[in-house]
Amino acid sequence: MFTRLVAKSSFLVNGSFLRYLSSSPASSVLKIGDVLRHKRTFSIQDVGEYSKVSHDVNPLHFDSESARAAGFEDRVVHGMLVASLFPRIISSHFPGAIYVSQSLHFRAPVYIGDEIVGEVQAINVKENKKKYIAKFSTKCFRNGDFLVLDGEAMAILPTLAVEEVHPHNTRG
Repeated sequence: MFTRLVAKSSFLVNGSFLRYLSSSPASSVLKIGDVLRHKRTFSIQDVGEYSKVSHDVNPLHFDSESARAAGFEDRVVHGMLVASLFPRIISSHFPGAIYVSQSLHFRAPVYIGDEIVGEVQAINVKENKKKYIAKFSTKCFRNGDFLVLDGEAMAILPTLAVEEVHPHNTRG
């Protein structure tokens, strides 16, 4: 699937961001097929903070016994918390982007402590009134290659210039 991609840059900033672009080496302009990634490990603190703002206090997220009784290996990270990687990736590379829509398919659970790689791939880009409407394929992988979440996102981008991720905006 990604065999046609040429690595423009592959970098890790504070252990979290990876970027692969099919654009020419002299360019940092988003093109169809470009992939942006962010790696994150969700903690019990992340789950607790998300629960406070979402008011989702389902015991599957906090009680191992309840999670196992429901058929899970252990406590499960909120699916929407995992999906929050997608707007994070887009907004960090395109400041001022407006997230318009997101479809999600939860394929497998994410457990506290799992390393998750969120990935957005540009699949369509159209110019509209000096802004750009971009459609992205969105995926999250557990431990590198196991698909746990996928879907599609649409965002209005102020520019197609892909900004580098700096250490001050790589939190979480």
